[in-house]
Amino acid sequence: MSVSVELAITPEDSSLEAVWKQKAIAASGIHASEVRAVILKKRSIDARGRKVLIRMQVEVMTNDEPVTTSHQPLLLQDVSSQEPVIIAGCGPAGMFAALKLIECGLKPIIIERGKPVRDRRRDLALLNRERMVNPDSNYCFGEGGAGTYSDGKLYTRSGKRGDIQRILDIFIQYGATKDIAIDAHPHIGTNKLPGIISAMSDAIRSCGGEILFNTRLTDIIRTPSGITGVQVESTNSVASFTISAKALILATGHSSRDIFEMLHRQQITIESKPFAMGVRIEHPQHVIDSIRYHCDSRGPYLPPASYALVEQAAGRGVYSFCMCPGGIIAAAATAPGELVVNGWSPSKRNNPFANSGLVVEVNDIDFKPFEKEGALRGLRFQQSVERKAFESGGGNLTAPAQRLMDFLDYKSSVNLPECSYTPGIKATSLDEVLPKPLLLSIRDGLKQAGKKMKGYLTNEAVLVATESRTSSPIRIPRDGESLMHPLVAGLFPCGEGAGFAGGIMSAAMDGEKVAAKCALHIQNSNRN
Repeated sequence: MSVSVELAITPEDSSLEAVWKQKAIAASGIHASEVRAVILKKRSIDARGRKVLIRMQVEVMTNDEPVTTSHQPLLLQDVSSQEPVIIAGCGPAGMFAALKLIECGLKPIIIERGKPVRDRRRDLALLNRERMVNPDSNYCFGEGGAGTYSDGKLYTRSGKRGDIQRILDIFIQYGATKDIAIDAHPHIGTNKLPGIISAMSDAIRSCGGEILFNTRLTDIIRTPSGITGVQVESTNSVASFTISAKALILATGHSSRDIFEMLHRQQITIESKPFAMGVRIEHPQHVIDSIRYHCDSRGPYLPPASYALVEQAAGRGVYSFCMCPGGIIAAAATAPGELVVNGWSPSKRNNPFANSGLVVEVNDIDFKPFEKEGALRGLRFQQSVERKAFESGGGNLTAPAQRLMDFLDYKSSVNLPECSYTPGIKATSLDEVLPKPLLLSIRDGLKQAGKKMKGYLTNEAVLVATESRTSSPIRIPRDGESLMHPLVAGLFPCGEGAGFAGGIMSAAMDGEKVAAKCALHIQNSNRN
C-alpha cells in the first residue's frame, strides 16, 4: 500500500530529510513500523502568503509495496551500418532527435557549425574579454545549442507536445541531478550542463552515430521526389563535401540566419512569424528576494527568488523571459556589428544580481519597413535593431543601458549601477535604440508590474539593450501529420529555429517527435 500526502512546511524543515519524512509518515496515518520507503515526488516554493512555505508531494510506502522508479533508461543499439539520417544542429532538438533515431535503428549524422562544448568556452572567453564574436562559435552556436551556456532551464508548459518525464529521465541518465524530476522549476545550470551534453554526444558516437563539428550546411540537394543529401563546408577551411541521405532533420536554432536565407534562395517555403523583443532588466538579487519572500533576508534555506511578469500594455503583450536569479547578463551576438544580450545562471545561482528579459510582442506592423524582404522581413527588422544597439553602445559590444526610474521618467542616466554584463554598459537613452511602440509597451508594463511588486521600480535596477533572440523570426512550415515540409519530402523542420519550440524541453520533445516521424518516412520509402 502507498499513501500520497502533501506537506506545507517551513524552508528549514524542508532542508532536514529526517524532519520532513517524519511529518509525511504522521500525515499518512501509516504506523512508522510498517513504512518501507518515503519518496519525495514534487517540491515547490509557495510565496503567496506572508510566510514562505515549501510544498512537498510525498509518497509513503508500506513494507509490502515494491519501490519503483519512473526513470527508464534509453535502450540504444549499434547503428553504425544502418541507414543514415542527417541532422543539422546539435542543440537539444538535434541531440534528442539523434538519440530517438538510434532507438529506431537509424544512424544519425549531426552536422554542427560550432565547436564541442569545451572548445566553445575559449570563444566565449574571447567574446567577453576581447569582444571578438566568432560567427560559428558563441552563445548560440556549438554543441548543445543556445541553452548550454545560457542557463539550462528545464521548466515548460508544453506537456501536450511530448513526454516531459521522459526528457527529464534522459537528462538524469546522462548526469543531471535527480532533483530536476522533483522541482517545480527545474534548472541544471550553465556550469553543469556542458558535462551532460558531452555525455550525450559520447553515447551517440558509441552507437555508431556521427557528429561533425565545424561543419556548416550550405545547400540541400533534392529531386522532385525529395531529399537526396546535403552540401556542407568546413568552417576551418574552404573545403566542401556532400553527404547523402533520404532525410534531413533541420534543427538549426533560432539564430541560423544563413539557413533561412538559403531556404529562401532555394524557394523552399518559409514564413515570417511574430516574436518578441525588448531589454534585459537587472536588479540586485536582494531586491527581488525582499519582494518575493516578504523579508529583508531570505536566509540559508531559501534559494534566490525569481519572478514572472505577464501584462497587456499599450495594446501588446509584455512579459518576462528567461528569468535568471543569481545570474549574469551575457553577450549573445552571433555576428560582428550586432548587439544581443541574454542571461544565464550557475547551478547555485549565487551571483549578486537577478536578471530577466522584459520583452514585447512584435509583428507585421513593425516589419512593414522591410516588407520588400518577403518572408525575411521579421529577420531584417531584428537585425536592424541589433545593429542600432551596437552603434548606440559605441561599438565593441558595450551595451546601451539606462536606470529603470530614469527610463520611466524619460531622463538620461548620469551614471549606471554595477552590472553583471562583462563587456560593459554605457549610459544611453533607450529611446534612441528601440522602436517607439516597444518602448511605450515596456514603460506601461513596468508601471503595471510595479503595482504588483512593491519595490520592483527602483533606480538600483538597470535596463540593458537588446534582448532580441526570444524565438525565431521565421517559421518553416510542416505537415501536421507527417511533420515534413509540405513541398519537400524528407525535409523535417524541427525545434526553435523552425518555430515549433521555445526552450530546452520543448525543443527536445519536438526532436523526439520529428525523429519518430522521420523513421516512419524512411521505413515507408524503403518499402516502396
